[in-house]
Amino acid sequence: MPFARLASATTPTCHLGLGLAAVGRPGYINLGREQDLPPDRSVDALRERTHELLDAAYAQGVRYFDVARSYGRSEEFLAGWLHARPGIDDVVVGSKWGYTYTAAWSTDAEQHEVKDHGLATFERQHAETTALLGDRLDLYQIHSVTPDSPALTDKELHAKLADTAAGGTTIGFSTSGPAQAAAIRAALEVTVDGEPLFRTVQSTYNLLETSAAPALAEAHDAGLTVIVKEAMANGRLADPHAPQALRAVAAETSLGSDAVALAMILRLPWAGVVLSGAATVGQLASNLHAAAVDLGEEQIARLEALAEEPGAYWEQRGRLPWH
Repeated sequence: MPFARLASATTPTCHLGLGLAAVGRPGYINLGREQDLPPDRSVDALRERTHELLDAAYAQGVRYFDVARSYGRSEEFLAGWLHARPGIDDVVVGSKWGYTYTAAWSTDAEQHEVKDHGLATFERQHAETTALLGDRLDLYQIHSVTPDSPALTDKELHAKLADTAAGGTTIGFSTSGPAQAAAIRAALEVTVDGEPLFRTVQSTYNLLETSAAPALAEAHDAGLTVIVKEAMANGRLADPHAPQALRAVAAETSLGSDAVALAMILRLPWAGVVLSGAATVGQLASNLHAAAVDLGEEQIARLEALAEEPGAYWEQRGRLPWH
Protein backbone atom coordinates (compact mmCIF):
# COMPACT_ATOMS: atom_id res chain seq x y z
CA MET A 1 0.00 0.00 0.00
CA PRO A 2 1.83 3.18 -1.15
CA PHE A 3 0.53 5.59 1.51
CA ALA A 4 2.93 4.66 4.32
CA ARG A 5 0.74 5.81 7.19
CA LEU A 6 -2.16 3.71 5.92
CA ALA A 7 0.13 0.73 5.41
CA SER A 8 1.13 0.91 9.06
CA ALA A 9 -2.52 1.24 10.08
CA THR A 10 -3.59 -2.15 8.77
CA THR A 11 -2.77 -5.70 9.72
CA PRO A 12 -2.57 -8.82 7.57
CA THR A 13 -6.00 -9.88 8.80
CA CYS A 14 -7.77 -6.53 8.82
CA HIS A 15 -7.68 -4.05 5.99
CA LEU A 16 -10.95 -2.57 7.18
CA GLY A 17 -11.41 1.03 8.24
CA LEU A 18 -14.37 2.66 9.95
CA GLY A 19 -16.31 5.47 8.29
CA LEU A 20 -18.48 7.73 10.45
CA ALA A 21 -20.97 8.97 7.83
CA ALA A 22 -23.83 7.01 9.41
CA VAL A 23 -23.34 8.22 12.99
CA GLY A 24 -21.96 11.74 12.62
CA ARG A 25 -25.38 13.24 11.81
CA PRO A 26 -28.98 12.24 12.54
CA GLY A 27 -30.05 11.71 8.91
CA TYR A 28 -28.48 9.58 6.20
CA ILE A 29 -29.58 7.37 3.29
CA ASN A 30 -28.61 3.97 4.71
CA LEU A 31 -31.39 1.41 4.97
CA GLY A 32 -32.44 0.31 8.45
CA ARG A 33 -31.46 3.44 10.37
CA GLU A 34 -34.70 3.29 12.37
CA GLN A 35 -33.46 0.06 13.93
CA ASP A 36 -29.76 0.93 14.04
CA LEU A 37 -29.94 4.24 15.90
CA PRO A 38 -31.72 5.21 19.12
CA PRO A 39 -34.92 7.29 18.92
CA ASP A 40 -32.94 10.07 20.61
CA ARG A 41 -30.57 11.30 17.92
CA SER A 42 -29.32 14.26 19.90
CA VAL A 43 -25.73 15.41 19.55
CA ASP A 44 -24.87 13.75 22.85
CA ALA A 45 -26.53 10.47 21.88
CA LEU A 46 -24.70 10.22 18.55
CA ARG A 47 -21.42 11.30 20.15
CA GLU A 48 -21.83 8.43 22.61
CA ARG A 49 -22.62 5.96 19.81
CA THR A 50 -19.63 7.17 17.77
CA HIS A 51 -17.25 6.78 20.70
CA GLU A 52 -18.66 3.31 21.41
CA LEU A 53 -17.96 2.31 17.81
CA LEU A 54 -14.48 3.82 17.83
CA ASP A 55 -13.62 1.97 21.05
CA ALA A 56 -14.85 -1.33 19.61
CA ALA A 57 -13.09 -0.79 16.29
CA TYR A 58 -9.78 0.10 17.90
CA ALA A 59 -9.97 -2.87 20.25
CA GLN A 60 -10.45 -5.16 17.24
CA GLY A 61 -7.51 -3.81 15.27
CA VAL A 62 -9.07 -1.10 13.10
CA ARG A 63 -6.68 1.80 12.68
CA TYR A 64 -8.12 3.92 9.86
CA PHE A 65 -11.01 6.30 10.57
CA ASP A 66 -12.87 8.25 7.89
CA VAL A 67 -14.82 11.49 8.41
CA ALA A 68 -15.83 14.53 6.36
CA ARG A 69 -16.94 18.13 6.79
CA SER A 70 -20.40 17.14 5.55
CA TYR A 71 -20.82 14.24 7.98
CA GLY A 72 -22.44 16.46 10.59
CA ARG A 73 -20.21 16.44 13.67
CA SER A 74 -18.11 13.43 12.73
CA GLU A 75 -14.82 15.35 12.86
CA GLU A 76 -15.78 16.79 16.24
CA PHE A 77 -16.76 13.37 17.60
CA LEU A 78 -13.52 11.78 16.39
CA ALA A 79 -11.42 14.66 17.71
CA GLY A 80 -13.05 14.31 21.14
CA TRP A 81 -12.38 10.57 21.17
CA LEU A 82 -8.72 11.10 20.27
CA HIS A 83 -8.31 13.88 22.84
CA ALA A 84 -9.65 11.63 25.60
CA ARG A 85 -7.15 8.91 24.66
CA PRO A 86 -3.79 10.68 24.34
CA GLY A 87 -1.91 7.38 24.35
CA ILE A 88 -3.43 6.35 21.03
CA ASP A 89 -0.98 7.47 18.37
CA ASP A 90 -1.19 4.65 15.84
CA VAL A 91 -4.44 5.57 14.07
CA VAL A 92 -4.71 7.23 10.68
CA VAL A 93 -7.36 9.91 10.18
CA GLY A 94 -8.81 10.86 6.82
CA SER A 95 -11.32 13.63 6.18
CA LYS A 96 -12.87 15.26 3.14
CA TRP A 97 -13.80 18.74 2.00
CA GLY A 98 -16.10 19.96 -0.76
CA TYR A 99 -19.55 19.46 0.77
CA THR A 100 -21.01 21.70 3.46
CA TYR A 101 -23.46 20.17 5.93
CA THR A 102 -26.67 22.23 5.86
CA ALA A 103 -29.30 20.08 7.62
CA ALA A 104 -28.96 21.82 11.01
CA TRP A 105 -29.17 18.46 12.82
CA SER A 106 -32.48 17.54 11.23
CA THR A 107 -33.54 14.33 9.45
CA ASP A 108 -36.13 16.05 7.25
CA ALA A 109 -34.19 19.05 5.98
CA GLU A 110 -34.94 20.12 2.43
CA GLN A 111 -31.22 19.96 1.65
CA HIS A 112 -28.65 18.07 3.72
CA GLU A 113 -25.42 19.18 2.05
CA VAL A 114 -24.17 21.59 -0.61
CA LYS A 115 -21.30 20.77 -2.96
CA ASP A 116 -18.62 23.31 -3.91
CA HIS A 117 -15.10 22.41 -5.05
CA GLY A 118 -13.87 25.99 -5.24
CA LEU A 119 -10.70 27.31 -3.65
CA ALA A 120 -12.60 29.43 -1.11
CA THR A 121 -14.47 26.36 0.14
CA PHE A 122 -11.21 24.44 0.49
CA GLU A 123 -9.59 27.20 2.50
CA ARG A 124 -12.62 27.59 4.78
CA GLN A 125 -13.15 23.90 5.34
CA HIS A 126 -9.47 23.08 5.75
CA ALA A 127 -9.31 25.68 8.51
CA GLU A 128 -12.42 24.15 10.13
CA THR A 129 -11.01 20.63 9.92
CA THR A 130 -7.61 21.54 11.32
CA ALA A 131 -9.23 23.50 14.15
CA LEU A 132 -10.81 20.22 15.26
CA LEU A 133 -8.24 17.58 14.30
CA GLY A 134 -5.00 19.56 14.29
CA ASP A 135 -1.96 17.45 13.50
CA ARG A 136 -4.02 14.25 13.78
CA LEU A 137 -5.25 14.84 10.22
CA ASP A 138 -3.26 12.53 7.94
CA LEU A 139 -5.31 12.53 4.73
CA TYR A 140 -7.49 15.27 3.22
CA GLN A 141 -9.58 14.36 0.19
CA ILE A 142 -11.73 16.27 -2.27
CA HIS A 143 -15.24 14.96 -1.67
CA SER A 144 -17.04 13.28 -4.60
CA VAL A 145 -15.12 14.39 -7.65
CA THR A 146 -16.96 13.92 -10.94
CA PRO A 147 -15.55 14.45 -14.46
CA ASP A 148 -16.96 17.99 -14.60
CA SER A 149 -15.58 19.04 -11.22
CA PRO A 150 -13.58 22.28 -11.30
CA ALA A 151 -11.21 20.64 -8.83
CA LEU A 152 -9.71 18.75 -11.77
CA THR A 153 -8.71 21.89 -13.67
CA ASP A 154 -8.26 24.68 -11.10
CA LYS A 155 -4.51 25.32 -11.07
CA GLU A 156 -4.69 27.72 -8.16
CA LEU A 157 -6.47 25.09 -6.09
CA HIS A 158 -3.90 22.50 -7.13
CA ALA A 159 -1.11 24.76 -5.89
CA LYS A 160 -2.82 25.21 -2.52
CA LEU A 161 -3.34 21.46 -2.22
CA ALA A 162 0.33 20.89 -3.05
CA ASP A 163 1.29 23.35 -0.32
CA THR A 164 -0.87 21.39 2.10
CA ALA A 165 0.85 18.18 1.04
CA ALA A 166 4.24 19.81 1.56
CA GLY A 167 3.12 20.54 5.12
CA GLY A 168 2.68 16.83 5.81
CA THR A 169 -0.96 16.11 4.96
CA THR A 170 -1.54 13.56 2.21
CA ILE A 171 -3.90 14.80 -0.52
CA GLY A 172 -6.48 12.54 -2.17
CA PHE A 173 -9.91 12.57 -3.75
CA SER A 174 -13.12 10.59 -3.61
CA THR A 175 -15.57 9.84 -6.41
CA SER A 176 -19.28 9.20 -6.83
CA GLY A 177 -21.73 8.64 -9.65
CA PRO A 178 -21.88 6.51 -12.80
CA ALA A 179 -18.78 8.16 -14.33
CA GLN A 180 -16.37 7.33 -11.50
CA ALA A 181 -13.88 5.72 -13.88
CA ALA A 182 -13.60 8.87 -15.98
CA ALA A 183 -13.12 11.01 -12.86
CA ILE A 184 -10.39 8.72 -11.54
CA ARG A 185 -8.50 8.75 -14.83
CA ALA A 186 -8.76 12.54 -15.10
CA ALA A 187 -7.45 12.95 -11.54
CA LEU A 188 -4.48 10.70 -12.28
CA GLU A 189 -3.41 13.28 -14.87
CA VAL A 190 -3.32 16.19 -12.39
CA THR A 191 0.22 17.27 -11.60
CA VAL A 192 1.94 20.17 -9.84
CA ASP A 193 5.49 20.96 -10.94
CA GLY A 194 5.53 17.69 -12.84
CA GLU A 195 4.58 15.55 -9.84
CA PRO A 196 1.23 13.76 -9.36
CA LEU A 197 -0.92 15.65 -6.86
CA PHE A 198 -3.05 12.85 -5.48
CA ARG A 199 -1.83 9.97 -3.34
CA THR A 200 -5.16 8.28 -2.58
CA VAL A 201 -8.52 7.64 -4.22
CA GLN A 202 -11.71 6.72 -2.35
CA SER A 203 -14.48 5.33 -4.55
CA THR A 204 -17.79 3.53 -4.34
CA TYR A 205 -17.32 -0.13 -5.16
CA ASN A 206 -19.48 -3.07 -4.14
CA LEU A 207 -21.11 -6.21 -5.53
CA LEU A 208 -23.76 -4.09 -7.25
CA GLU A 209 -21.52 -1.29 -8.55
CA THR A 210 -18.27 -2.59 -10.02
CA SER A 211 -17.75 -0.16 -12.91
CA ALA A 212 -14.80 1.69 -11.33
CA ALA A 213 -12.70 -1.47 -10.96
CA PRO A 214 -10.43 -1.05 -14.02
CA ALA A 215 -9.71 2.61 -13.19
CA LEU A 216 -9.06 1.76 -9.54
CA ALA A 217 -6.61 -0.92 -10.63
CA GLU A 218 -4.89 1.72 -12.79
CA ALA A 219 -4.75 4.10 -9.82
CA HIS A 220 -3.20 1.38 -7.68
CA ASP A 221 -0.62 0.65 -10.37
CA ALA A 222 0.16 4.39 -10.52
CA GLY A 223 1.04 4.32 -6.82
CA LEU A 224 -2.18 5.55 -5.20
CA THR A 225 -3.74 3.90 -2.19
CA VAL A 226 -7.30 2.81 -3.00
CA ILE A 227 -9.95 3.21 -0.31
CA VAL A 228 -13.33 1.59 -0.95
CA LYS A 229 -16.48 3.27 0.34
CA GLU A 230 -20.16 2.24 0.31
CA ALA A 231 -19.15 -1.42 0.24
CA MET A 232 -22.59 -2.28 1.63
CA ALA A 233 -24.40 -0.23 -1.05
CA ASN A 234 -26.08 1.86 1.68
CA GLY A 235 -27.48 -1.26 3.32
CA ARG A 236 -28.65 -3.05 0.18
CA LEU A 237 -26.04 -5.78 0.72
CA ALA A 238 -26.69 -6.29 4.41
CA ASP A 239 -29.35 -8.53 5.94
CA PRO A 240 -32.33 -8.39 5.67
CA HIS A 241 -32.05 -6.41 2.40
CA ALA A 242 -29.32 -8.50 0.74
CA PRO A 243 -30.10 -10.21 -2.60
CA GLN A 244 -31.00 -13.89 -2.45
CA ALA A 245 -27.76 -14.99 -4.12
CA LEU A 246 -25.70 -13.18 -1.49
CA ARG A 247 -27.78 -14.57 1.35
CA ALA A 248 -27.36 -18.08 -0.06
CA VAL A 249 -23.56 -17.80 -0.18
CA ALA A 250 -23.55 -16.29 3.30
CA ALA A 251 -25.52 -19.25 4.61
CA GLU A 252 -22.94 -21.57 3.09
CA THR A 253 -20.16 -19.76 4.96
CA SER A 254 -22.15 -19.48 8.22
CA LEU A 255 -21.39 -15.77 8.28
CA GLY A 256 -23.42 -12.64 7.50
CA SER A 257 -24.17 -11.25 4.07
CA ASP A 258 -22.21 -8.16 5.03
CA ALA A 259 -19.05 -10.14 5.79
CA VAL A 260 -19.28 -11.98 2.48
CA ALA A 261 -19.86 -8.74 0.54
CA LEU A 262 -16.82 -7.16 2.18
CA ALA A 263 -14.72 -10.28 1.62
CA MET A 264 -15.37 -10.02 -2.10
CA ILE A 265 -13.63 -6.64 -2.05
CA LEU A 266 -10.80 -7.57 0.33
CA ARG A 267 -9.69 -10.23 -2.13
CA LEU A 268 -8.98 -7.65 -4.84
CA PRO A 269 -5.27 -6.82 -5.17
CA TRP A 270 -5.91 -3.08 -5.63
CA ALA A 271 -8.15 -2.62 -2.56
CA GLY A 272 -5.98 -1.02 0.12
CA VAL A 273 -8.59 -0.20 2.77
CA VAL A 274 -12.28 -1.12 2.74
CA LEU A 275 -14.52 1.05 4.89
CA SER A 276 -17.11 -0.33 7.24
CA GLY A 277 -20.01 2.08 7.68
CA ALA A 278 -21.34 0.26 10.74
CA ALA A 279 -23.81 2.10 12.94
CA THR A 280 -23.83 -0.48 15.75
CA VAL A 281 -21.14 -2.49 17.50
CA GLY A 282 -22.86 -5.67 16.35
CA GLN A 283 -22.67 -4.59 12.73
CA LEU A 284 -19.00 -3.74 13.14
CA ALA A 285 -18.22 -7.15 14.63
CA SER A 286 -20.05 -8.84 11.76
CA ASN A 287 -18.21 -6.70 9.19
CA LEU A 288 -14.85 -7.65 10.67
CA HIS A 289 -15.61 -11.33 10.09
CA ALA A 290 -14.93 -10.57 6.42
CA ALA A 291 -11.26 -11.37 6.99
CA ALA A 292 -12.24 -14.98 7.79
CA VAL A 293 -14.45 -15.60 4.75
CA ASP A 294 -13.10 -18.20 2.33
CA LEU A 295 -14.97 -18.29 -0.97
CA GLY A 296 -14.75 -20.83 -3.77
CA GLU A 297 -14.68 -20.02 -7.47
CA GLU A 298 -18.31 -21.05 -7.98
CA GLN A 299 -19.46 -18.86 -5.09
CA ILE A 300 -17.46 -15.93 -6.44
CA ALA A 301 -19.06 -16.35 -9.85
CA ARG A 302 -22.55 -16.27 -8.33
CA LEU A 303 -21.74 -13.08 -6.46
CA GLU A 304 -20.10 -11.38 -9.44
CA ALA A 305 -23.36 -11.89 -11.36
CA LEU A 306 -25.08 -9.42 -9.02
CA ALA A 307 -23.44 -6.39 -10.66
CA GLU A 308 -25.88 -3.81 -12.00
CA GLU A 309 -25.65 -1.30 -14.83
CA PRO A 310 -24.03 1.81 -13.27
CA GLY A 311 -26.74 4.24 -14.36
CA ALA A 312 -29.45 2.06 -12.81
CA TYR A 313 -27.46 1.65 -9.60
CA TRP A 314 -26.91 5.37 -9.11
CA GLU A 315 -30.50 6.18 -10.03
CA GLN A 316 -31.73 3.86 -7.29
CA ARG A 317 -29.20 5.27 -4.82
CA GLY A 318 -30.48 8.75 -5.61
CA ARG A 319 -33.98 7.69 -4.63
CA LEU A 320 -32.99 6.46 -1.17
CA PRO A 321 -34.63 8.68 1.44
CA TRP A 322 -32.79 10.41 4.27
CA HIS A 323 -33.79 8.76 7.55
